[in-house]
Amino acid sequence: MSQRRRSRAAGLPPGDPDPPPSPEKARRIRPWAALGSDRRVLALALAFRAANALLVRTYFNPDEHWQCLEVAHRIAFGYGHLTWEWKRGLRSYLHPLIFAALYKILALLHLDTPWFMVMAPRLLQSVFAAFGDLYLYKLSKLIFNSQVAQWTLFSQLVNWFMFFCITRTLSNSLETVLTVAGLYYWFIAIESSKGTSIVSKQQAASKQSPPARKLALLIAALSCAIRPTSAVTWLYVGLLDFIQMKSKCYFVSLEVIPVGAIVLAVTTLLDWWMYGSQVIVPLNFLKFNLFSSGGDYYGTHVFHWYFTQGFPSMIWTFLPFAMCGIVKSREWRISGLIAWVLGVYSILGHKEFRFVLPVLPVALMFSGYCLAAMSQFKGKILHGKRCLSRLQLSVILLIITNVPMALYMSLFHQRGTEDVMYYLSKEAHDGRVKSVLFLMPCHSTPYYSTLHHNVPMRFLDCTPSGNKGTLDESDRFLTSPSEFVGEVFGNLSSFSHIVLFESEERHVHHLLLGNSFLEVRRFFHTHFKVDRDLQSSVVVYSQGDVL
Repeated sequence: MSQRRRSRAAGLPPGDPDPPPSPEKARRIRPWAALGSDRRVLALALAFRAANALLVRTYFNPDEHWQCLEVAHRIAFGYGHLTWEWKRGLRSYLHPLIFAALYKILALLHLDTPWFMVMAPRLLQSVFAAFGDLYLYKLSKLIFNSQVAQWTLFSQLVNWFMFFCITRTLSNSLETVLTVAGLYYWFIAIESSKGTSIVSKQQAASKQSPPARKLALLIAALSCAIRPTSAVTWLYVGLLDFIQMKSKCYFVSLEVIPVGAIVLAVTTLLDWWMYGSQVIVPLNFLKFNLFSSGGDYYGTHVFHWYFTQGFPSMIWTFLPFAMCGIVKSREWRISGLIAWVLGVYSILGHKEFRFVLPVLPVALMFSGYCLAAMSQFKGKILHGKRCLSRLQLSVILLIITNVPMALYMSLFHQRGTEDVMYYLSKEAHDGRVKSVLFLMPCHSTPYYSTLHHNVPMRFLDCTPSGNKGTLDESDRFLTSPSEFVGEVFGNLSSFSHIVLFESEERHVHHLLLGNSFLEVRRFFHTHFKVDRDLQSSVVVYSQGDVL
């Protein structure tokens, strides 16, 4: 990085070296100084994300359980439900195998108890998330400076959606960590090849650019293996630098192709072994989601949703600071990555918050730049009897708008479906659960990965039908609950427990009483109406002879 660029990043006039802080400023920034070491940053991130994982008790997206932990549980213990995506070869086993190894370790240590089965996977993901925080800190320090890196770390830890999502066992969460780490090594390679002052003379002399770039390519390939759509990010990153490269043939033939081919071969062989047939997951994934728009089955949004609703909701009150940082820093290359990803994903009809999670840390880095720039100004604003700086007011605003929201969404909103499975797992552990029927939209709760007992369970299926207009079991139940239950299940006495939302309880209450079911527990779920008017509570009914 040139001296002019470093000075601009620090908020100083071009050409001026970083001046030593005044005694007053030194006292003001001393708490940040403790974060100077990467080890200290990692220690802070590990502690913070561990607490983060323990505080996440709510249900967010079915894939957290059904596309990861449920599959991992089946691998480790021999039972668990595979959704239709796995029957069509749309998912790679690479991600679930990480947690299958964790389950095996828990079993060997006799720690596969209800609490550990729920919390251990998120605690493992919290370790990955902590490394994501560290690499975002390092990336910010590499592109800008240490002060920006410190405020970026603040933004990353305080942002409500990052707190809410990053410790969940979604493939998007691990993809986000890999994306940030890959970007760091990619920019290390770029700066090393330029021989700029951001890297030491020893690094430049030893020509460490190829190893750093190959490591970045390896991380990018692993990210694409876990989430094929991660190629959207790396296509942008790679093409921008490819245009300026002198040795294009060397880059493609001796770096991109070998690394990509090795990762593709290893993951493909792994999937062939696990599937028991020759399956090419990335190809199947692209055919279903891109060429056939199969994802649209789960709902579509307007084209501009990511720009007007999705991403603004995720970045929340950090948005104006991120916009300010983008304009002030003039780092158009990396800020363009945000626009590129949001734009490409906008083309697809089916949209979800988690799809664009990998660029949220990048946006928060620009928020850190803006906050660091604000720390250079000494102007005060009268606030009651005290004078608070614009920076202090901004920090207070960001904390009071993000921390309560993070805690509410993580501890309360939609927690009933998690609590009910934890309850059933303890009941099953004591031998009081024989079979369970879930009269609720499919994938509303975790499944065997939380129950951890091989008892018969049944949920309402929602496998996409080839015939448009055909209602799945979830839709048929919600359309006419009583008639559907009588038609499909008839006598409910074959189940020991039935789980359903309070909003549907009144429609089948007479059937439950008629089959000798009594309410045993009721779990708070949410204060607000969510999908399909399901709200308030999750109710558990059990047959009288099981009580």
